Amino acid sequence: MELIIFFIIGAIAGFAAGLFGVGGGTIMVPLLFIVFTQMGYSADTTMHLALGTSLATIVITSISSLMAHNKNGAVMWPVFKNLAPGMAIGCFFGAGIAGWLSGTHLQIIVGTFLLWVAFTMLTGGKKRVEANANRSLPSTPKQLGAGAGIGVASAIFGIGGGSLTVPYLNRYGVVMQKAVGTSAACGLPIAIAGALGFMIFGLNEQVDVPNAIGFVHIYAFLGIGTMSFLTAKLGAKAAHTLSPQLLKKSFAWLLVIVSIFFLFKALS
Repeated sequence: MELIIFFIIGAIAGFAAGLFGVGGGTIMVPLLFIVFTQMGYSADTTMHLALGTSLATIVITSISSLMAHNKNGAVMWPVFKNLAPGMAIGCFFGAGIAGWLSGTHLQIIVGTFLLWVAFTMLTGGKKRVEANANRSLPSTPKQLGAGAGIGVASAIFGIGGGSLTVPYLNRYGVVMQKAVGTSAACGLPIAIAGALGFMIFGLNEQVDVPNAIGFVHIYAFLGIGTMSFLTAKLGAKAAHTLSPQLLKKSFAWLLVIVSIFFLFKALS
């Protein structure tokens, strides 16, 4: 039964990963949190386990998603090369920071952050996108620094960086489809570094969770990863049939729903 649940989560998260370029973390983290809670795991480790496992599955999801986006010419590889090193380093150490925070604090931080991102995207408006159309991306060192910041946040939020990478690129005039495609590629170094970080820091804290390595649940990783690899391609195809504005609004409202869930759980 648990494996079937993980397959279902993987199918939903994979489609979201391809559609929004977020690695599926915005879907996986709340669903994994619910499942792990029902499995009776300690409240002190449930949120950390959801974050670590989410990042591990994004390794597989991002590969499938970036391959599909790359076929459509939506991955800006020069930008990826500037962002990726900082993202990987930042995400690894971000996992250590997440390990020091309590589960409740993580829920509040994640919920508040996603709500802010959604608000920013919803209020950006068409005029703002047009106004930024002629803007160019910052210098390589600045992109490297931005990548590090996105990496740290990605580990704390377990979201593959899409919630930051997409708005960041969109702000500098990158059209939504290319922002999503590049974000999907950036999810790979973030996920690898973050998963390793959660494993190592979890092992150091001697987390007692069956079928887990540190803060990464192996069965969940296998079940979700297998299914999400298949459905991410479908999501990526769907992304290229929608208008940039519709895709942007849909992405923002998804973040609103997830943020409300976490804030409600943390404050109730």
